Amino acid sequence: MTAATKNRNTPHRLGLSRGLPVAADTVCFAGTIAVINATGFVEPGTTATGLTGAGVFEHYQDNKDGADGDQVVEVKRGNFYLANSAGADEITLADIGQVCFIVDNQTVAKTDGTATRSPAGIVDDVDDGGVWVNIDPTNGVAASA
Repeated sequence: MTAATKNRNTPHRLGLSRGLPVAADTVCFAGTIAVINATGFVEPGTTATGLTGAGVFEHYQDNKDGADGDQVVEVKRGNFYLANSAGADEITLADIGQVCFIVDNQTVAKTDGTATRSPAGIVDDVDDGGVWVNIDPTNGVAASA
């Protein structure tokens, strides 16, 4: 393709949410961590490796009786308030700007659990009630963890 020599109407996306195909035998709960699995389908966050943090589910979606991709669910990207782990895995203010890891569909941890957890996103803030995490599959977290 050659360089443009006139104005161009370029399609764009805001990047705030996407409709993603749901994995087989999966139930998605609104407001919980959504991940993309190794085959490209979205499912709830769990302690496992090979997952890419995608955001949070915007609504409930039940694909319990369906095959991979039978349904689509909206997944929102951005900063989300999640539960914090405890003990050695508790995220603190010193961890702002660092990668955190998925424990379950609503909890994040400071460590990868001895290489058993996938990265969730980047810690944005922490308070006594939880952790603000930037989750976006295009923010480079999966590549850096």
